[in-house]
Amino acid sequence: MSASGPPLPANNTPPPRISRRRFVIGGVALAALGGIGAARWFNVSAGVGGGDLTAPEAQIAAAEGKITLIDIRRPDEWERTGIGAHAVPIDMRSEGFIDALLLQTGGRRDLPVALICARGVRSARMSAHLKKAGFTKILDVPEGMQGSGAGPGWLRHGLPLVQLD
Repeated sequence: MSASGPPLPANNTPPPRISRRRFVIGGVALAALGGIGAARWFNVSAGVGGGDLTAPEAQIAAAEGKITLIDIRRPDEWERTGIGAHAVPIDMRSEGFIDALLLQTGGRRDLPVALICARGVRSARMSAHLKKAGFTKILDVPEGMQGSGAGPGWLRHGLPLVQLD
């Protein structure tokens, strides 16, 4: 090691250095990607409108029999929080999801079905999937159980829950 720094590699070229400008640009890019990821996780861009219901609207409509409310979360999520009163738990990952949904609607694809998940991300995706599968009245609860950019969610609204056995 010389007094002026570490020894140079065998080809006598100094190791590449990252400029301060590239370092800052890289940091800003990473922060932006993290922000986009966080925004998607919390469904910040969600809004209620069109084919959407708020959690209280979904609870009332399900209680009155106007919609079939389907909780599409995973079983471990149902166990942690319970499911909304009048909701039917069907894990969206199950191979027989559409068949189980058709069982709830008496085989009809034209009855109103509302989907709820944790934060509205999965329900939005599944809504699009079900529309492609021929369901004509799919509604989304974009605030979900835990809240999102669309609203505080089923739990914070204090809406009724049912614990699974």
